Amino acid sequence: MTTSIASPAVAPTAVVPGPAAVIDTGRVAGLIHQLLAELGEDPAREGLTGTPDRVAAWWKTFLSPDGAATATCFTESQLGGQLVIVGGMSVWSLCEHHMLPMNLQVTAGYVPDGEVVGLSKFGRIAQHFAGRLQVQERFTRQVAEYLNGVIGHEDVAVAVRGVHLCMSMRGVRMEEARTTTVHSGGRFGTDPVLSQQFLTLTTGLWGAP
Repeated sequence: MTTSIASPAVAPTAVVPGPAAVIDTGRVAGLIHQLLAELGEDPAREGLTGTPDRVAAWWKTFLSPDGAATATCFTESQLGGQLVIVGGMSVWSLCEHHMLPMNLQVTAGYVPDGEVVGLSKFGRIAQHFAGRLQVQERFTRQVAEYLNGVIGHEDVAVAVRGVHLCMSMRGVRMEEARTTTVHSGGRFGTDPVLSQQFLTLTTGLWGAP
């Protein structure tokens, strides 16, 4: 297991741009057709008929995720100092180095200050930043920084546990390998008790490998 821990040194921004190009599915299908031929396959054979179009449609869908959406915050004046953790979020992304899938288990924690964030928005934010060519370290930072902007302060921590097919099915082929990244800001970076609570509860949610 690889663990990376980062704390932001500067004030984060809430919006991180994603893919902006319009995807030409017809051209992508043509390139997939060509790839199949170069790999020694017959794109016209039974089983592959229609495959280039299906692959192109998937790429367009994957690289055009819904926006992270405006998070709804609710006033809760009695929650000062409480730790909120949202876990169990699993998203798929693509490693930009080998264009192979990676499954990312995401846990986010924050300390409310007069407001709480609508729970469904955490999953939407994770899906938004997963829908592109990514690296896990950047994904972790992007989710954390977006949450900073939503919540209005830096008392945010995000932990991500990833299974990378670029390591599991190629190269060293270690199927049990897991990569963990943690981005800690505000009190999570300065309060060891709060940080330990977050990490303990997070690893408990993840359970055994």
